[in-house]
Amino acid sequence: MKVLLRSLFACSVVGSVGIAAASAQSGEGTAPRFRSSADVVTIQTSVRTNRGRPVPGLTTADFEVRDNGQVRPILSFRADLRSPVSVAVLVDMSGSMVMASKTAMARQAFEGVLSQLRAGQDEVAVFTFDSELHERRSFTNDPAQVKGALDEFEAFGTTSLYDATAAAARRLAERSAAHKAIIVLTDGIDTSSRMTAREVSALASSISVPVYVVATVPSIDQRAMMEAAERASQQSDAADLRDLAEWTGGQMLFASSLTETVVVASSLIDELRQQYVLAIEASAGREWRRLDVRVKRPSAVVKARSGYFGG
Repeated sequence: MKVLLRSLFACSVVGSVGIAAASAQSGEGTAPRFRSSADVVTIQTSVRTNRGRPVPGLTTADFEVRDNGQVRPILSFRADLRSPVSVAVLVDMSGSMVMASKTAMARQAFEGVLSQLRAGQDEVAVFTFDSELHERRSFTNDPAQVKGALDEFEAFGTTSLYDATAAAARRLAERSAAHKAIIVLTDGIDTSSRMTAREVSALASSISVPVYVVATVPSIDQRAMMEAAERASQQSDAADLRDLAEWTGGQMLFASSLTETVVVASSLIDELRQQYVLAIEASAGREWRRLDVRVKRPSAVVKARSGYFGG
């Protein structure tokens, strides 16, 4: 796997492009320590209890970050619910979404995301994809400007979900918000990507972009997808949408009704706001580096990117 990742993404950007890491903490500020974005790895981290509740009030001392097994000092720390978020919403418009129920749930999920964004602060861009990625609305901090982005929704063509996610990750990396994410609304079926879930995960996690996949499918299809994922997991080099989400620090969620879709989509923005943002110094070696973020509290469940490219 390491050879594959190095060959595909050796030129990926480490950390967020153009962002200097400054020390910050909820309600407390210390003197900023500015570093080049080229030698800083930013890590968006969600911390919840084993019952799924957010764990607020953590400080730098509560975290431990290991880079290829070695403990690394945390250069900066941020925990601020008021920080803006930057979201790229990808909506599947391939032929597999032709059923009216699927398109209706995709639209409902999209509206659920928009309803949680703060005008003038948060920003959002809207893309659709079939065999290619299509930009419907560029990044804007006015949610009203993107409400009609799916009015001309016509399901057609093959599904290049992984390729589309990789392309969106590159664009989102250029945004300056501390909290960033890709939200993919799909029925979960990829039919024509050149890239695999494993390769896209490497790219997305290398630029600190968590991927949240909302599979808007009936309950019976959910079971079929999970069974297919279990079969694939028995292959040593296999990866699927669930892996893509988890390796980038995101999550895969299912929604089988309009009500579930709204709840799920809205909860994603809330999770983004409650993330802790850490930064460590990047390794100079040109290689894939495995990250392990831990919280020194019992029963804490941590989600963060799986690694980055040094050099």
